[in-house]
Amino acid sequence: MKSHSSISSAIPDLPRRRFVQGLAAGGVLLGLSPFIMPSRAIGADALNRGTPVLGGTEFDLVIAESPVDFTGRPRMATTINGSIPAPTLRWREGDTITLRVTNKLREATSIHWHGIILPYQMDGVPGISFKGIAPGETFAYRFKVRQSGTYWYHSHSGMQEQTGMYGAIVIEPATREMHMPIREHVIVLSDWTDEDPMRVFAKLKLQGDYYNYNQPTAAGFLRDASRNGLASALDRREMWNQMRMSPTDLADLSAATLTYLMNGTTPAGNWTGLFRQGEQVRLRFINSAANTFYDVRIPGLKLTVVQADGQNVEPVTVDEFRFGPGETYDVMVKPQDDAYTVFAQTMDRTGYARGTLAVREGLTAPVPQTDPAEWLSMTDMMGAMAGGMAGMDHSGMAGMEGMDHGGMDHSMHAMPDGMDMGGGLSAPGTQVRHARTEYGPSTDMRVDMARTNLDDPGIGLRGNGRRVLTLADLHTIGGPLDPRGAEREIELHLTGNMERYAWSLDGLEFGKSTPVHFRHGERLRVILHNDTMMTHPMHLHGMWSELEQDGGGFQARRHTIPVQPAQRISFLASADALGRWAWHCHLLLHMDAGMFREVVVT
Repeated sequence: MKSHSSISSAIPDLPRRRFVQGLAAGGVLLGLSPFIMPSRAIGADALNRGTPVLGGTEFDLVIAESPVDFTGRPRMATTINGSIPAPTLRWREGDTITLRVTNKLREATSIHWHGIILPYQMDGVPGISFKGIAPGETFAYRFKVRQSGTYWYHSHSGMQEQTGMYGAIVIEPATREMHMPIREHVIVLSDWTDEDPMRVFAKLKLQGDYYNYNQPTAAGFLRDASRNGLASALDRREMWNQMRMSPTDLADLSAATLTYLMNGTTPAGNWTGLFRQGEQVRLRFINSAANTFYDVRIPGLKLTVVQADGQNVEPVTVDEFRFGPGETYDVMVKPQDDAYTVFAQTMDRTGYARGTLAVREGLTAPVPQTDPAEWLSMTDMMGAMAGGMAGMDHSGMAGMEGMDHGGMDHSMHAMPDGMDMGGGLSAPGTQVRHARTEYGPSTDMRVDMARTNLDDPGIGLRGNGRRVLTLADLHTIGGPLDPRGAEREIELHLTGNMERYAWSLDGLEFGKSTPVHFRHGERLRVILHNDTMMTHPMHLHGMWSELEQDGGGFQARRHTIPVQPAQRISFLASADALGRWAWHCHLLLHMDAGMFREVVVT
C-alpha cells in the first residue's frame, strides 16, 4: 500500500516528555490549510469543542494533505476538510444521506462508514466494494440511514487512517432516545506518529518488538527475586526464553513512536469539554486509533455505559473500560466538582491521551500516573490449559504433522454436538479445529484449549481495585435482531508470527486466502479462536455481529469484537446483505500484514 512520501521517516530527536506529551498548541497548522470548509457547519462547540460539526443530508468532503505539528517537527497529514479529527457528521435515522467526497491527494483514497448498515457499493473498501477514489475525482456516497447512535468514518486506503483521516458520526434516533442529556461531548481517541507509517511497518517486519521498551530487564529480575524468591524468578524467565516469546508483547507500537491524541489534541494541549455542575453529560467515546487499545477512566466520576457500538445497552456503572480501534462506547456522567481529568492510558502503559471536563476554560485536575506494565499471564498464553504447557505448542505441533487437517471443511463446518431439536446449532462447538494452513511459517503458536469466558477485563486491569467493564456486562436492549438459531457454523483462527511480523486468519495472509462465502438469508454462527498473545478487534463489514454468551445465548450486538489472547468467542450473523464485504482486524498494521478476509454474500 502506498504511503505519503512527504512524511519524514526518522523518529524526531526530542526529549521523551515532549514526544509523549506533545506540544500544548500541537495540531493542524490552520493558517496553511486551504481546505477548511465550514459550509453547513452547525458549530464546533455543540458536540465536540474545536472540531467542525456538519449537519443535514448533503455533505461535501475534501480529502487533502495538511501541515500539522504535534511534537515540534512539522509533518504532512491526511485530512478531511482540513481538520483532525475530520468534521463530526450529524445525521438523523430515516434520512437519505449524500456525501460528495473529492480527492485532492496524489494517490487514491476512500472513506468507509464504520458500523453503518448500507449497500455494499457504498461501503468504501477499494478492491472489495468499489475501485476507490482516484486523484482529482469526486465520488458520491448515497444511502438511507437505518440506525442511530455513535459511529465513525475513516480511510480504507493505505496508511491514511494513521496519518489523520478519521472522524465521528452522531445519528439522532427517529424517536426520542431514553438517555437524553442536557449536554454531550464527542471524544475521539487516536494515535499519531511522525514517522512514515510504511517505514514503521518495515521496521516491524525486520524486528517485531522494535518499539517494545517494556522488555524484561536485570532490574526487573532482581525485583522478582526479592519478591518471589530466586528460584521462582529464574523459572519464570526460563519459561519465556524457552518459548522464545516476550511476556510484554501487548502492543506493536508504543510511545517510542506514537503521540496519543484526544480530539486531535496532545496531552499537553489538554482538550477541555465544558459542563455545568450537577447536569448530566453524555460522552461519546470513539477509538479511531490505528494501533492503540485505550483504558479510559475519569477519576472521581462513575461512568454509566448506555451504548456500545451505537447500540443501546442496559445501563451498567463502572470506573473504567478498555476499548480497541473501531469500538465506541457512550457513557453518562454527572460531575459535581469544577474539573475532572479524562484519562485514557494505553494498554502497554507507555503513554496516554488526556483531557479535562470543567466548568470553565483553563481549569485542570490531577493527571494520574500510568499503571505499571504487567506481564502476560499463562491464561493469556494457553487459555484453559494455563496449568500446564500441553495446551499450546510453539515448535510446529510435534507429533501432529501427520494428521490430515486439510480433509475438514475448516471454514464452513457445522458441528453436530451443538445441534438443537429444530435442526439448528443451539450452542457454539467446543472441538478445536486447526486448519492445515496453520502449520506453516506464518504461525508461531496454536492454542488447543482456549478460554471462553467474557468476564475478563484483560491484562493490566485484573484486580486493580477499580470496577472495570467486561463483555459479560453488556446486554443490548431488545435482544437479537433475528430470533433464529444458527444454521451453520464457521470457525476462523486469528494467527500470527511475531518474529516475522506476520498476521493472518487460519495461517493465511490476505492474498493467499479465498473468500468466505455466506448464503443470502442464512443465519450463521461464527467462532473466532485467538491463537496469538495479542488482543484483536475484529470488524465484520455490512452485518451486525451478535455476540453470544459463554455456552450460547444472546449477549450484545456489536460491529467490532475484541478477542483476547487464547480466547474463543462466538457470534451470530444474519447474511442479509448481498455483495462483497471486508472482515479484518482493526489494528491497521495487522490488517495490512494480512489479517483480512473477503466475505461474499450470494
